[in-house]
Amino acid sequence: MLDHLLNELKNTGYLEYIAVLAGVTQVLLARKNNVLLYPFGILSTSLSIYIFVDVKLYAEALLHLYYVVISIYGWYVWIRPKNQSVLPITKSTRRDYRITAMITLISFGVLYTALVLYTDSTTPVWDSVVSAFAWSGTWLLTQRKVENWIVLNISNIIAIPLQWHKGIYLYAILTTFLFIVAITGYIAWKKELKNELN
Repeated sequence: MLDHLLNELKNTGYLEYIAVLAGVTQVLLARKNNVLLYPFGILSTSLSIYIFVDVKLYAEALLHLYYVVISIYGWYVWIRPKNQSVLPITKSTRRDYRITAMITLISFGVLYTALVLYTDSTTPVWDSVVSAFAWSGTWLLTQRKVENWIVLNISNIIAIPLQWHKGIYLYAILTTFLFIVAITGYIAWKKELKNELN
């Protein structure tokens, strides 16, 4: 098993390595609440679109296209014009929870339907679930809501076995790393939120 994994990692293309390294950098910067997470995220997600289409994870590819767009939006929100205050880390409100649930349910329905009707996807349910939670978690990140880490980790915990099943082991390793960092990110953001409230 380990020999097989090492052999697969040796045969992994350079684009996948660049995408994964940029993704690692992005999540470490997000954990530190650093706006530079966005350019690294845009690089990682742009390359990932091609990689996910290649392994027929179409909802993940579309998710990464969404990441590019939402990253541009998030970048703007985080560095608002100088006459506006910096968006603080906050807890989600009831409205935020409703929006998060709506994004998750609608994106799952649309993605699943599209995958079943218009693609040769072999994992439409799991591909759609991973992407639906990631879409809503990323929206929470752009709003600097501490709960983004929880929603993103729901996506991560489902994505790890899916990526392993699809043979993109480097992404499965990256997603495991993202899962761990999201736990520490949640703790760090909660601490920062507590400090802001005091």
